[in-house]
Amino acid sequence: MARGHPNITAKHKTTFEITKDPYLTLRGDCIIAVSASKAASDLSWEFKQFIKSDDALVIFKLEVGPFTWTVKGYGSEKMTLTDARSMVFRRSYYVCPRTVMIKADSSASSLPRRILQLLKDPNTSVHITLEAFKEQSNSN
Repeated sequence: MARGHPNITAKHKTTFEITKDPYLTLRGDCIIAVSASKAASDLSWEFKQFIKSDDALVIFKLEVGPFTWTVKGYGSEKMTLTDARSMVFRRSYYVCPRTVMIKADSSASSLPRRILQLLKDPNTSVHITLEAFKEQSNSN
């Protein structure tokens, strides 16, 4: 779970972020939800071990009001998942302690504007789901 905030702009073209912090400034243009119940370090040990693999397909789902936004990307054996404040989802291959997904197919700027309007309300509850699967190979 997380919440909206009036300063959410969702303009960043390469990442999006969920933070446990209850606030953000207008400079945080990648942040799409605040007051999150979990950061990278809070994910279950089993989930973290699973996505610390280059062939882990990671699915991020954000549900707010009647809308759902889904982003697909990948895990990485380089992930440490130790940040205690946030989770970052990246279009790039860059990995740091906050990184939960690389090679994402969307970023904050891809967030549908009708969802953005709801996320600007601090009373909006945001439900976030993370799933991971092993990518299927095409060889027989």
